Amino acid sequence: MKRFGIVFLVFFVLVSVLTVSCKKKEQEQFVLKVGYGGSLCEAPVHAAYEFGFFEEEGLNIELIRLASGAAFDALTAGRIDASFALLAAIIQPLGNGLPAKITTGLHTGCDIVLVKPDSDINRVEDLRGKRIGIPSMTGSPTVYTKRVLADHGVDIRVESSEVEFIIYSVTDLPIVLANGSVDAIAMNEPTATIAANEYGYRILLDSAIDEPYKDQYCCVGYVSSRLAERHPDIAEKYTRALQRASAFVHNNLEEITRVQVEKNYVAGNAEVNAVVLSKFKYIPSVSGAYEAFGITAPQLQEIGMLSTDINTDALQRNSFAFFDGLDAEFR
Repeated sequence: MKRFGIVFLVFFVLVSVLTVSCKKKEQEQFVLKVGYGGSLCEAPVHAAYEFGFFEEEGLNIELIRLASGAAFDALTAGRIDASFALLAAIIQPLGNGLPAKITTGLHTGCDIVLVKPDSDINRVEDLRGKRIGIPSMTGSPTVYTKRVLADHGVDIRVESSEVEFIIYSVTDLPIVLANGSVDAIAMNEPTATIAANEYGYRILLDSAIDEPYKDQYCCVGYVSSRLAERHPDIAEKYTRALQRASAFVHNNLEEITRVQVEKNYVAGNAEVNAVVLSKFKYIPSVSGAYEAFGITAPQLQEIGMLSTDINTDALQRNSFAFFDGLDAEFR
């Protein structure tokens, strides 16, 4: 009987060692597919890849460039495992069942509303009865603009809106403002700064500077629900790499913007891009993203961009994956 017990113990130890070994081998062979769209504020993704933060975490990464607005479909279809998103743009898809988990906030800022230099629009309330050019109805510039308008008492509900939103391509937005087709345009950075410099436009609203939005995280890292459930260790390493890269961006703006342009991650001038990024706060925070979600989701519901049937508190809780220690390191 004693011999049997020893044999069983040896067998148990061998099985445990083999299980750990197989799991480690599986992790080493796992290729994490990270989607990116080529925007300037994705700098943490670019930095994590180019400056070795993914590699230092032991991750085998495949970067997949996606068309603008295609990341959520790619995630749902299983083409990517993780990516980077504007918080205001991912909340509605999460409410509609997007199989994703936010893991960290990465930076603040990003959205701007421009007007002509001689425009009589000088404050938010002056946008009543005006036309605003936007890149899409669900994008972050639109959501930001609607939030600010609603906070200042301007009705932007579909059935009674005091403002007309008109969709144009990003490249056409500066032109339609110039020719008078619209009275203002809402854009992401750096295209907003480029347009302001080229046409002499005046900045009316800036989420990187204006209270209270300047302190709210606008961009987040996220992973697929499948990855979070089946490979939480890989999801944690991805998140840590992004956080380390975000902190790196915060302290090395000129270096990362130079690499972004040289490696064709983004277009534009590296020096101008560095000035734009300097307005953002690249101080990663899980709690900051969680707090911003709790502020933004109810506002989206109030302005008709999120179903009133959704419990926003439950949506907030269910939309995050948390890993011990990742928030404390950078706060």
